[in-house]
Amino acid sequence: MDRFDAMQAFARVVETGSFTKAADTLHMSKTSVTQLVQQLEARLRVRLLNRTTRKVNVTADGAAYYERVIRLLADMDDAETSLSAASAVPRGRLRVDVPSPLASMILIPALPAFHQRYPEIQLDLGVSDRYVDLIGDNVDCVVRGGTISDQSLVARHLGDLQLGMYAAPGYLARAAVPAHPSELATHHIVSFLGARSRKAFAGIMQRGEERIGLQGRPALAVDDGNAYLAAGLAGLGILWLPHYMAKAHRASGALVPLLEDWQLDPMPLYLAYPPNRHVSAKLRVFIDWVVELMAEHAGR
Repeated sequence: MDRFDAMQAFARVVETGSFTKAADTLHMSKTSVTQLVQQLEARLRVRLLNRTTRKVNVTADGAAYYERVIRLLADMDDAETSLSAASAVPRGRLRVDVPSPLASMILIPALPAFHQRYPEIQLDLGVSDRYVDLIGDNVDCVVRGGTISDQSLVARHLGDLQLGMYAAPGYLARAAVPAHPSELATHHIVSFLGARSRKAFAGIMQRGEERIGLQGRPALAVDDGNAYLAAGLAGLGILWLPHYMAKAHRASGALVPLLEDWQLDPMPLYLAYPPNRHVSAKLRVFIDWVVELMAEHAGR
């Protein structure tokens, strides 16, 4: 039995709650993962996991052992990195999931500079607005707009996205330009659905002391940022966008800003990762780079 592999297999079973999911994330067979954990339990002479046909639960001894294991695995990773001069440069595969507009408009255009700075990091970029199970999907971190509802994650605030209200000229040619947020009740609205809640984003506009919730007649609801923008450009209704998403289309005249004397509450942007996942050198430099990048773009 390779003790390192056994401890890694045990830790991943605890984190995913499943031998099958642990095997998938480790690119091993379920049988191999099961045998490694069984051999580890035999060596320690203690039951680490309670198994039923439906789920796997960690025992009290297993929970205590897990806390030591993740620290040990992290120390081993640091030791290997520090012993090799070549490994002093952050390297390896990093799995990240980001919203599609953020990827296409900000992150990917900036990646050449990231790869020039960290040429040994292989970035696997998931581009979606879906809910991601970081442990089950074996993702190192996610970037998401809005409040992080999963309190078990470590969340780093990247900034606040300033929002504006926009519509395509084709839509405005068919509908009166609203002069007050209350007039939106008669307009078609393109709604953005939250990945987990599946509820439409409810914005609030403010001018001085006056605050008013946004209401309209839903024309379409989507759960992808690029599709949301495309719907607005197609003239399906009014939408509210981070300024970075609207900038080029506003300059070209494809989108017209509305109610500019009113302000929408900004959208917080977070980077989140599991609390029990070792923050490796490659993840640490990626986090620092994204913080630096969003400091340039978040408020624009």
